[in-house]
Amino acid sequence: MLLPEYRSKELLAKYGVPIPPGFLARSSNDAETLCARLNTSRYVVKSQILAGGRGLAGGVKIVDTPSAVGAEVERLLGHVLVTDQTGPRGEIVQSVYVEAALDIVDNFYLALALDSATGGVMLLASEKGGVEFEERARMDDTVYGTTIIGEDTPEERKKIKAFLSEHGMGEDAVVDLAFAARKGFIENELTLAEVNPLAKTRRGDWIAADAKAALDPNAVFRHPEFEEFAHLQHRDAIEAEAQANDINMVKLDGTIGVVVNGAGLGLAMHDMIIEAKGRPANFMDIRTTATSLKIAKGVQLLLSDPNVRCILLNVHGGGITLGDTVAEGVSVAYGHAKRKVPLVARISGQNADRGLAILKEHRLPVEVVDTMSDAVARAIALAS
Repeated sequence: MLLPEYRSKELLAKYGVPIPPGFLARSSNDAETLCARLNTSRYVVKSQILAGGRGLAGGVKIVDTPSAVGAEVERLLGHVLVTDQTGPRGEIVQSVYVEAALDIVDNFYLALALDSATGGVMLLASEKGGVEFEERARMDDTVYGTTIIGEDTPEERKKIKAFLSEHGMGEDAVVDLAFAARKGFIENELTLAEVNPLAKTRRGDWIAADAKAALDPNAVFRHPEFEEFAHLQHRDAIEAEAQANDINMVKLDGTIGVVVNGAGLGLAMHDMIIEAKGRPANFMDIRTTATSLKIAKGVQLLLSDPNVRCILLNVHGGGITLGDTVAEGVSVAYGHAKRKVPLVARISGQNADRGLAILKEHRLPVEVVDTMSDAVARAIALAS
C-alpha cells in the first residue's frame, strides 16, 4: 500500500531522516496563510497523488510568493493530473503539499527494498537522482548499486559507508540517514522506502527532497495509523467496488472481459490474449474468500462496460473456490444484466462439470471450450 509523499516523509522524519519544512494544504486560502510558517523566499507546491512523474506533468511548481502558492494550490486541487504512470485516466488531486524550496547542488538516489532472495533489507544507491534516475531506469539501464544493510553496528556502518562512497554519498550524515530509514522500514513493515532525490544542499546538508513509502498490504491491520490511505489505492471507482467484493481487478482499455481465479492464471491469460493480438479489458483475480454473489458483482462490472464485447471465463476449481461457485456468480450477473455479451467458458478442476451445467441450464450465451488456447482464439473472434 503506497503512502503519499507527505506521509512518507513524516514517517521517515520520525526516525531521523531530514526533510524540508512543509505543510499540507486543502484550500488556497489556508495555503497562503500557512506560508508564514516556512520562513523562506521560495516555495515548492506539490500535488499529492500516488503516481510518479508529477513534475513533468505540471504537478510540481516552484514559486516565489504566498499568493503564487495559493494560485497553484487552486489550480491543482480537485483537478485530474495525468502522468506517464497514471495512464490516460490520471488521478484526482485531493491534497497539495507545500515546502520550503531547497538550495540544491546535487541530487542522489537512495532506497530500501525487501530482498526476496534473503528476506533482508536491500539498500539501493545511485549518484544520479531525480528525474534523470527515473529516465535511465525506464530504459532498463543499470543505474544503481545494491547491498544488504544489516543491524546498526560499527562493522556494518563501515561496510555501508564504503558502499555509499562508491556512489558519491560516503559522508557520515548519509550513513546515519540510511540506518534511520532502515529502522523505519522494519518497524513499519514496509516493502519500499525511496528517497529520490536525496538532495545535497549548498550548505552541505543531506535532505530527503522527495520520498515514497509502501506498506506491506498484509500488515495494514497492525498499523491502523495508515488505514486512512487505503482508499487512495483505488484510482478507479470500478476497481474499488471490485475490491469491496473480494475481487482484485485492474481496468484496462481492451474489449475482452477476463474472469479468472488466481493471479498467475490471470497473467497467463493476458499474455496469451496479447500474443494472439487480442486486447483484455481488465485483469481479474477472484479471491478465495469471494462468494458467488460477490463474483456476480465483479462480472456485472464487466457487463456494464460498453467496451467489453465478449467475456472469457477461465477458472480452475479447487480448495475453497469451486467451479460451480464461480458459475453461479456468472449466471446471477447475466440474469441481472441489460447487456448479455457472448461468453466463452473453460472450467476445470473441482465441480467443473456442475459449473458448466449451471451455465447451460440458465441459457447463457455461452460457448464451452476445452483448452486455454481455444478459449483465447474464440474470445478474440467474438470480440472482433
